[in-house]
Amino acid sequence: QVQLVESGGGLVQPGGSLRLSCAASGSIFSINDMGWYRQAPGNQRELVATITSGGSTNYADSVKGRFTISRDNAKNTMYLQMNSLKPEDTAVYYCHADMVVVAKIKVQAWGQGTQVTVSS
Repeated sequence: QVQLVESGGGLVQPGGSLRLSCAASGSIFSINDMGWYRQAPGNQRELVATITSGGSTNYADSVKGRFTISRDNAKNTMYLQMNSLKPEDTAVYYCHADMVVVAKIKVQAWGQGTQVTVSS
């Protein structure tokens, strides 16, 4: 059994910052790629950023230069630093991870989501 738990969402004014965290727990052997996705009302879930176990990153064009993804492999935790937030960043943010559990089974896990609202 593995679990991803996001935290750090909330209400922020335009131009403000938030830092999201995603902690993985359970019978984990290794974590490969991790990523952040978001879904706004009426829209499909979209990629925000991804990071490999080696630290290579990829960002959606809409967040490049404003968001920074990082991870602490020792803590099985991923972060998303969001700066210069805009109202269009408002969405539920989900973390995702490709993992291998102790039985050497590959698992794709999603967190429950955390709400980010950017509004004055």
